[in-house]
Amino acid sequence: MKPIPHACLNAAALVAAALLVACKEAPPPPPEAPTPIVQAGQLRFPPGHPQLALITTTAATPPSRITVELPARLVWNEERTQRIVPSFAGRVNSIDADVGRVVKAGTVLARISSPDFGAAQADAAKARSDIELTRKTLARQRELFEAGIAARKDLEQAEADAQRAAAEGARAQSRVAMYGSAGSVDQQLAVRATLSGVVVERNLNPGQELRPDQQGPGVPPLFVISDPGSLWVQIDARENEVGTVRPGSGFKLVVPTLGDRAFEGRVIVVSDAIDPATRTVKIRGLVANPERILRAEMLATARFERDMGAGAAVPAQAVALRGTQHIVFVESAPGVFQPREVKLSWQSPTQAVVESGLHVGEKVVSENLLLLARQFRLAQEEGAVPAAAAPGSVPTGVAAK
Repeated sequence: MKPIPHACLNAAALVAAALLVACKEAPPPPPEAPTPIVQAGQLRFPPGHPQLALITTTAATPPSRITVELPARLVWNEERTQRIVPSFAGRVNSIDADVGRVVKAGTVLARISSPDFGAAQADAAKARSDIELTRKTLARQRELFEAGIAARKDLEQAEADAQRAAAEGARAQSRVAMYGSAGSVDQQLAVRATLSGVVVERNLNPGQELRPDQQGPGVPPLFVISDPGSLWVQIDARENEVGTVRPGSGFKLVVPTLGDRAFEGRVIVVSDAIDPATRTVKIRGLVANPERILRAEMLATARFERDMGAGAAVPAQAVALRGTQHIVFVESAPGVFQPREVKLSWQSPTQAVVESGLHVGEKVVSENLLLLARQFRLAQEEGAVPAAAAPGSVPTGVAAK
């Protein structure tokens, strides 16, 4: 029999060693951390419990002054804006002003050929002829009356005719003068600006047919002229912000697309009604725009400073909702948490002010609040503590604010 090679003996020894290691028992799993318990209405975690690393607490602070942020939208200042619509039917001959042009009151924006305007010019010319005729007739009747030839009633009739002709002439002339007519019947209507500003919108083309009866809601005007040196700010305020936003209140306007730059504004009008669809109060503000950086229809945020007085300020995520009651979890000692009912005086998406039920300096759970509420419920069930017997107990339906 041939001797077994030395290399084969080593391999067999390694296989045997591996089988011996595999046959040994696996090490026992690490002991589970003790579960938290509910005692005297408080959830108590054992020291070093892994869930404590997931729970973040924040100390309540005095709400001496808070910043209220409200959604806003920039629009044209309607007190310095003109929207031009066609007054007569006609065809656009030429356009003399385009978007971006600076115009003054009286500047011609477009010229329109309008038979209807020509009829108005003809009425004015006819009225001028009637005035001249009635004046001559009145002068002749006055001479005849003074000579004793004409009767007084003929003189009075001539005076009445002259007055009626003058009134009709003034009406017809003022109608065409409103549109800058030179007095001749040329059917050429000049569309003019009535205030100084910038052409910010144009909605007509050469050769376009215009009809006044086609104008209405949803139909854009021919031109929009505005002074962009100041803009209106449309702000939507929540019902609980009515006391914060008042006429004359100042605010800072921040436009996300313009970085962190803030523009000073003030409130000029606050609506007396609440929008039934959005449950918000419509507010109009005014902001100066001398550099013309702001643009109409920009979305922005209006920031108001509000003095809350007494109370305690906490993060909004530290407040949970149980039915209609707000609660917070207070850390009374390291690893010990107690649910407590509180009353809020103000709340925003980022911050809440507690009017009663919490004192400044007390620590509340601000992260993983729902995890803590669930652990509280499980500890109650495992300890066989009826929910009604534990003060401040939190049922399954606790929702985060």
